[in-house]
Amino acid sequence: MSEQRLKDRIALVTGASRGIGRAVSLAFAREGAHVIAVARSAGALEELDDDIQEAGGTATLLRLNLSHGPKVDALGPTLFERWQKLDIAVGNAGILGPLSPLGHVSEKDWNDVLNINLTANWRLIRTLDPLLQKSDAGRAIFVTSGAPRKCRAYWGPYSVSKAALEALVRTYASEVAKTSVRANLVNPGPVATAMRARAMPGEDPETLPKPDDLAETFIRLALPACTDNGEIVDFQ
Repeated sequence: MSEQRLKDRIALVTGASRGIGRAVSLAFAREGAHVIAVARSAGALEELDDDIQEAGGTATLLRLNLSHGPKVDALGPTLFERWQKLDIAVGNAGILGPLSPLGHVSEKDWNDVLNINLTANWRLIRTLDPLLQKSDAGRAIFVTSGAPRKCRAYWGPYSVSKAALEALVRTYASEVAKTSVRANLVNPGPVATAMRARAMPGEDPETLPKPDDLAETFIRLALPACTDNGEIVDFQ
């Protein structure tokens, strides 16, 4: 068996119960990291835990709705009590929101998309940065999209939220440039996930890369040896 590249690292992954988050969680666990898997669904988290244990890894399950700001804010102090640090943070959770003309988007839908895709990640940075700073090589990885560059009609809330997320993470990267922390974004491109199926219902998922295909990109950005900072890494 090859050497585990993330052995004894502590890694938190949001949106860990399915899609890209699930694939990354499993990959990190196989590489020796202890995964703090964050998602809303208890059942899906338990299934992930079963698969992680079967692969010889370990995980802590954390059921959390990222729209509940105070609970996100409490993450840092909670993790500090148990581990005193965090080596890897992956902000993967996101929602598509309505595909609708801007004038038809309700205030609630607009706020929901911005809250999950942007504000929750700001809260994650704010609460987890002190823990990442305590690591010898803290690594923060966030999931963006090609949507901000395309600005496709009817994708307003999602495109705007991802454009703002890119600005948020690149600003954070500038702020930590002289520390041991590095922050980057991954643009997966079209991948066979449930969100993609909702956005493109007529598309054949068999023609798309699978979430597992992205795992190596996330592992590379999570390694202590990775020096990238403030980058948007296009998978495709």
